[in-house]
Amino acid sequence: MDPCPFVRLIVESLALKLPHAATRPAGPGVHPSSTPCFCKLKIKNFPSQTALMPLCTSQNDAPPESSTSALGFHLDAASLRRLSNKPITLRVSVYAGRMGSTCGVSSGKLLGRLNVIIDLAGADSKSTVFRNGWLKLGSEPDKPSARIHLTVRSEPDPRFVFQFGGEPECSPVVFQIQGNIRQPVFSCKFSADRNSRSRCLPSDFTTNNNGSSRGWMRTFSGDKERSGRERKGWMIMIYDLSGSPVAAASMITPFVPSPGSDRVSRSNPGAWLILRPNGFSVSSWKPWGRLEAWRERGAVDGLGYKFELVTDSTGPNSRISIAEATLSVKKGGKFCIDSRITRESLLNSRSPVKGFVMGSTVEGEGKVSKPVVEVGVQHVTCMADAALFIALSAAIDLSMDACRLFSHKLRKELCHDEQDYSFS
Repeated sequence: MDPCPFVRLIVESLALKLPHAATRPAGPGVHPSSTPCFCKLKIKNFPSQTALMPLCTSQNDAPPESSTSALGFHLDAASLRRLSNKPITLRVSVYAGRMGSTCGVSSGKLLGRLNVIIDLAGADSKSTVFRNGWLKLGSEPDKPSARIHLTVRSEPDPRFVFQFGGEPECSPVVFQIQGNIRQPVFSCKFSADRNSRSRCLPSDFTTNNNGSSRGWMRTFSGDKERSGRERKGWMIMIYDLSGSPVAAASMITPFVPSPGSDRVSRSNPGAWLILRPNGFSVSSWKPWGRLEAWRERGAVDGLGYKFELVTDSTGPNSRISIAEATLSVKKGGKFCIDSRITRESLLNSRSPVKGFVMGSTVEGEGKVSKPVVEVGVQHVTCMADAALFIALSAAIDLSMDACRLFSHKLRKELCHDEQDYSFS
């Protein structure tokens, strides 16, 4: 099982030094040195990145004491092939003012731009530093101008790449992708047993409750809600090529609408357990992770999620949160576990996440979804490890359907009761 070449292009140690004249007060209440500044990083055919830039007041050329955290661009094998024979240009645009826009117009004032030329030849096999130090903004040599400090470097980031051969609820084959080669490595079996509550789950999942935690499973609301007002009992099993089960995702908390609405709220999310083998019976399997999902309110509909690793500890220390974000319900997006983009509030000393762990594509609501899953090589020692990430990918994809407004019908593969589905 060979990985695909990936490269992470990293831009870090960003800081700004204004010319001496610009740091003087320009009038009552105006002090440019206290005005927030930010920069935009752009590479052709890649989404732009934006970051705040701290101001540096030192007079020497030493590295700044305060700088922004690293930004990055992920280059997959296709991008590396396309860019390997020619240098690429990283354009850095620096602005004074607040990030964002008003009525479609950028709210920042442009201070200057500079270009950094990058040659990616051999970047998939070795780490390279392309630029490290202070650079002048602007092209007028005799005019005082701002200076920017940055470090631009690349590091290999090989990943295993998989793709579902169909939508997870259709029990597809999962292929490993290596360039133009597609090799089957797993098969899936989806079931939607609405009449089952804790089938295939260890008995202690329902009793592991304490005062500081909601435990594994909250009380099912099926006794209070009619069956059409909850989505429960979904499960997807992952099998290796010999037919042996190697991972599973099981809906442990049903997806139900909050009172007086038709959406799953953040205060009462649905939840999945990602299970790994531990004995012959699935009921003896152990939890590896827990995924919560809900439907965000706001101007733009979003699928909110939170993923936690499950440890062998008990009580509040039994779970470690490592990913939390929102995906567009209309456009979809990418579920990602990556310490470089995780909010600092989620990071703690117990987290084993270092760098990129996994990413999985999620299509928007109502669209055909065949998730593409990327997993960092350092997190896979055997096929069973990869299967856990496949199960997690299926769970987040199915959560897009589970969080569909309850005023809409689900497709037939997701429903046990015939009256609950549509053929759309």
